[in-house]
Amino acid sequence: MSDLPIYKLERVFNAPKVLVWKAWSDPDLLARWYGPGVETVIHEFDLKEGGVWKNEMRFSGKDGSTMSDLSKMSFVEVIKGEKIVWHHASVDQDWNVAANQMMPDWPRLLLTTVTFVEADDGASTNVTLTQIPMDASDKEIACFASMMAGMSNGWGSGYKIIDDILSELQV
Repeated sequence: MSDLPIYKLERVFNAPKVLVWKAWSDPDLLARWYGPGVETVIHEFDLKEGGVWKNEMRFSGKDGSTMSDLSKMSFVEVIKGEKIVWHHASVDQDWNVAANQMMPDWPRLLLTTVTFVEADDGASTNVTLTQIPMDASDKEIACFASMMAGMSNGWGSGYKIIDDILSELQV
């Protein structure tokens, strides 16, 4: 495959950029909305170029079992209040890049970019998120492309929680 699929989600939040940034940059707030419907545990969060975010999402099975999906995000670019760029990796129990346990054909590495642009009146903020497979096989690219339509459901559910968080922060 020569053309890489690009997932893009734009969303306007009815809050000033400083508060929207806080929802993305405060690990306590991030853990509330990232991975909606599951328990999110942030093992490390160092939001700076060269820093990392080690994330665990714990899923409960109908039989009472639990399963964890681990990710490690390596921050490539951080411009406070403006932009976050990271390499998003599926990892094993030792935080090494590995195939995703739940979806073995999912790309091991994604380039994720999030930008924050405040409206002229300061009352709302446009967030644009993009994800692109990196160093991916044709099979991984095809898997990513086939999943893109459903990715907005996950991100969208998290964004609804951000709305609640922003309402709390504006009180």
